Amino acid sequence: MERAIRLSVDHVRAGLGGPFAALVVCGGAVIATGVNQVTSLSDPTAHAEIVAIRAACQALHDFQLSDCELYTTCEPCPMCMGAIYWSRLAKVHYAATREDAAQAGFDDSFIYDQLTLPIEARKIPMLQSMREQALEAFREWECSPTKIPY
Repeated sequence: MERAIRLSVDHVRAGLGGPFAALVVCGGAVIATGVNQVTSLSDPTAHAEIVAIRAACQALHDFQLSDCELYTTCEPCPMCMGAIYWSRLAKVHYAATREDAAQAGFDDSFIYDQLTLPIEARKIPMLQSMREQALEAFREWECSPTKIPY
C-alpha cells in the first residue's frame, strides 16, 4: 500500500492527473501498476484500478486475476468495482474511503444512487431497441465451439 500511495502522491506532484494509484500483486510481486489517467488520456474509464487491471491481464495473458490482489489508494468507484468482479481478483486492499474522495471533489454517490433506481427513473435515458435481433448473438455464443466461458 505504501508503494501505491507514493505513486499517487508523485503523480499529483508531477501534474499528471488525479490522486489515485493502484497495484496488482500476484505471488507477493507487483505485476502491474496504474495511476489515474482520465484527464491525460481524455478517457473517463482510465481510473487507476482499471489501468492496473488491464496491465496485469496483459502481463499474465489472462482475463482473470483470481490469484491476484489489488492495492488501491481509495475505495473503488462503481465502475472499478465492476472491473474488479469481472477480473475475479482475490482480494482488494484500499486506503481512503469514498467519503474521503468526495471531500476532495470526487463524489461517486450520484452513480451509486443511480444504480439502485429502475431504468426508467435514471437521469440518463436508457432506451431499449432491437432486442430480438440482438439475441441472435447470444444464440450464436451458446452454440459456438470456440467460446471461452467467463
